[in-house]
Amino acid sequence: MPDNRVVQGRMVTPKKLAELVEGDSVMEAEPIADADRECPDCGGAVLEVVYMPSVTELVTGYKCQDCDWADDDRD
Repeated sequence: MPDNRVVQGRMVTPKKLAELVEGDSVMEAEPIADADRECPDCGGAVLEVVYMPSVTELVTGYKCQDCDWADDDRD
């Protein structure tokens, strides 16, 4: 699986994808994976990235490749 992926027409790294989901900088991000879901807004493909927004938190983020939709696994 490649480290970089195309999101909304731009090539992004795992860290950049995590920052798009988080809306802020992140400490670290794992490789991007295909999520097992479709975007609820446009039906496009969704990517998944696991990242650390802080030293004490590990988050799984989801971002549509085609539109602005993003979400994470926080309650």
